[in-house]
Amino acid sequence: MTQKTRSRSRAARLALLIAVPAFALTTACGGAESSDEGVASVSNAPSTDQTKDGAGSSKGGGAQGKSAFYDAQMKFVQCMRKKITKDYPEPKLSGHLDWTKINQLQEEMGNDDIAKAGRAGACAPEMQKAMSLEPPRDTQKDYESMLAHAKCMRAHGVSKFTNPKLQDGNVLPGGDPNPASPEIKQDSPAYKQAEQACKDKLLDGLDGMQ
Repeated sequence: MTQKTRSRSRAARLALLIAVPAFALTTACGGAESSDEGVASVSNAPSTDQTKDGAGSSKGGGAQGKSAFYDAQMKFVQCMRKKITKDYPEPKLSGHLDWTKINQLQEEMGNDDIAKAGRAGACAPEMQKAMSLEPPRDTQKDYESMLAHAKCMRAHGVSKFTNPKLQDGNVLPGGDPNPASPEIKQDSPAYKQAEQACKDKLLDGLDGMQ
């Protein structure tokens, strides 16, 4: 997969998740300041709990909400299997898509539609339904997770990797300081090694967001 293809894949992933209320996303990640300042605070962050597997809980309906999210995500997967490729991977038990497997499949097929909602948005309605049912996320914990990931990437040699930012109670992903004309070579061995070393810093559902 070329650098340009990886950048398009990441941008497509952001577009897929734009309906998630915890984020204010642009068409590409990056552009955040790269200083190692202390963790900022979200004064109006949701009062939900965020577990490692990304399962948010809301008062009185966490399990039910998680089940509805998973079921809706499975309908999206089934649509992708029917209209794009029969090998589209199942979601994780948390209901979030498995982007590691999706990226591998996209690389094998050389098809950007894998990282989108299908050709011409063939499965967009199913995707939007699933996103609307995602359990509430903890904005503060998501921010701290992405900040830890950004610091880890820099510590492993990707010096230009920027921090996420908090803006109006939302999280803006970090990453390449210039997404329109990438300065970070995501296809380089050094980047791939850093990505592997730091992947566990991201909470489930944040894979590939920065």
